[in-house]
Amino acid sequence: MSDWDAELEDEEAGAVIRTVARQLKLWRETAGLTQPEFGALIGYGEELVSSVERRRRIPRPEYLDAADEALGANGRISAMKADLEEARYPKKVRDLKKLEADAVELCAYNNSVIHGLLQTEEYARAVLGARRPPFTADQLEQQVAARMARQEIVNDTTARPVFSFVQCESTLRRLIGGKMVMRGQLERLLGVAELRNVDLQVLPLSREENSGLDGPFRLLSLKDGTTVGHTEVLHISRVIAEPKEVQVLNIQYGIIRAQALSPRESMALIEKVLGET
Repeated sequence: MSDWDAELEDEEAGAVIRTVARQLKLWRETAGLTQPEFGALIGYGEELVSSVERRRRIPRPEYLDAADEALGANGRISAMKADLEEARYPKKVRDLKKLEADAVELCAYNNSVIHGLLQTEEYARAVLGARRPPFTADQLEQQVAARMARQEIVNDTTARPVFSFVQCESTLRRLIGGKMVMRGQLERLLGVAELRNVDLQVLPLSREENSGLDGPFRLLSLKDGTTVGHTEVLHISRVIAEPKEVQVLNIQYGIIRAQALSPRESMALIEKVLGET
């Protein structure tokens, strides 16, 4: 099994990849082109064309566009880009992205790293690159791209939910990726904190009481009126839907917010840490 196959073993993504690979091969053969001829026509090597058709590699959007133009598909091949973009990411990322897209409010606490929706690309790469056992180069790029794609929900100015983030002060001072990466990350936090639909708070290390020692979690209030929790430990992603468990997380998050600095005080602390970094 290839690295890509390992990431795409879930049925949903596998079905999309099979369909796209089959269609690309059908279009190529209908045009009477061999794999080397087709590769030369669209500017890619025979090996990549073969890997795409055997489902060992996921074609990039520019590959599909080149194939569409070369084969005169009039947009029918390019139209598959949207489906492939979702299938490109691991299943747990796709599921979480769908939950976030359906949320009217998202609350998150983290005491290990900066929350994924707030990370710069450089910071995300450093966090994911520290994983052991390590990702392969292709897997790392896939994970970084997936994390950046999830941030569309924060950057979308038309249909953004309400966000509440609480970061332990330790995440501001932990030099993940080095000083320059952390400076960029702290600047990113200050920028996001200015958005009208975002409350960003910091739980200081000086607090004698900290109700977030159990670890990071998030709460998502969905459009249908329900609330779910989400935790991730040792790469295991878990959605919590049991009302009693969600109620406990709600109480815990409320206490954590009360223990944290106000958003204005938090921005001042972030600016202070930035000046010291």
